[in-house]
Amino acid sequence: MQYFEKGELVTVEGVSGFDVGEVNLTGEMVRLQIKKKGGDEFNPEMKKILRRAGDRDIEIWKQNKAREKDALIRSRAISKQLKLNMKLTEVEIQADGRKATFFYIADDRVDFRELIRVFASEFKVKVEMRQIGARQEAAKVGGIGSCGRELCCSTWLSDFKSVNTTAARYQNLSINQTKLSGQCGRLKCCLNYELDTYLDALQHFPDNADTLQVVRGNAFLIKKDIFKNLMWYTLPDSNKQYPVTIERVRKIKQLNAQGVIPDELEAVDLSTNKPKESESGFVELVGQISLNTLEKADRGRNRQQQGSRSNNQQRGGGQQQPQRNNNAQQRPAGNPNQPAQPRSNNPQQRGGNNPQQRGGNNPQQRGGNQRPPNSGAQQPPHGDSNTGPRKPPGPPIKKKS
Repeated sequence: MQYFEKGELVTVEGVSGFDVGEVNLTGEMVRLQIKKKGGDEFNPEMKKILRRAGDRDIEIWKQNKAREKDALIRSRAISKQLKLNMKLTEVEIQADGRKATFFYIADDRVDFRELIRVFASEFKVKVEMRQIGARQEAAKVGGIGSCGRELCCSTWLSDFKSVNTTAARYQNLSINQTKLSGQCGRLKCCLNYELDTYLDALQHFPDNADTLQVVRGNAFLIKKDIFKNLMWYTLPDSNKQYPVTIERVRKIKQLNAQGVIPDELEAVDLSTNKPKESESGFVELVGQISLNTLEKADRGRNRQQQGSRSNNQQRGGGQQQPQRNNNAQQRPAGNPNQPAQPRSNNPQQRGGNNPQQRGGNNPQQRGGNQRPPNSGAQQPPHGDSNTGPRKPPGPPIKKKS
């Protein structure tokens, strides 16, 4: 006897060959699932596990799985050429590649005898056609439901029970086809999940209480709240809904049976203890709107911008100060004995800036640097215009021995 672990690949019997599957359940759970499905574990026709899947089996299985997508596209094209009113949703090829199962959806009966012959000659496999419903198609395709979780039909749900709008009415849901429909286009299967709970809770509510007679008229039942044990009614002279307790409804029914009409329904007050906000009336605000808040915000923003600019300037000034000192050190030093003259604000009196009074910078007053304008004399090669021609070198100096 061989023992297999969950998630292990095994090779099982197939149609004229073998197939590869994955172990999902082990132990006593297998017997319970067989009993739930209505099968017999001692049935000789039940497929058997041959062995653990080897490398060769897995390789052949993957190669045939890769053919399924192309086979689906080709089969849809063939069914369209034959003008068959059907929709092919999925193709499953056996692990050994000897059999292919085509799943399709059709509203009416389809004669696909010619289609089977074309498929057998095209794919060189044994063809099996299997019709499924919209729910089975959604289970095979998969997806995310409106609850944010993966579809129940593609994960754990295997029995598809009929769902009708009566289940929505028992649960006080609005009959909105868009909200109550799933991805398959049918009513959601989850409408049946809590239906039994609602039916059990509704047994405590009185029957035949759709209409009650009071002085103001006939009160009509709108809905039943199983969580608060209340029944909501409306009166003909008002659109307001009145919540009434189950005991009060039964008492009114007894009074109506005796021919007595009560004065009121005695609705329950569901208002909380929170103080209600008083509704302010119409107030004329023209001319009373002040923009001081906006002006203060603009002023504060401008001050922040100016502060940031001043900080940036101070940082830049601190970096440029050493350069100014270096430039001051590179300038030639003046006469230390000459006293400093005060700087005048009049440009005509400032001799340093007036070209007529600056003798050092005026070419007419610089004798050593004055040169006739159209002079053709050439300057000496090593001469200096400021110091004149260079003196010839003296006799060589003899070294003493």
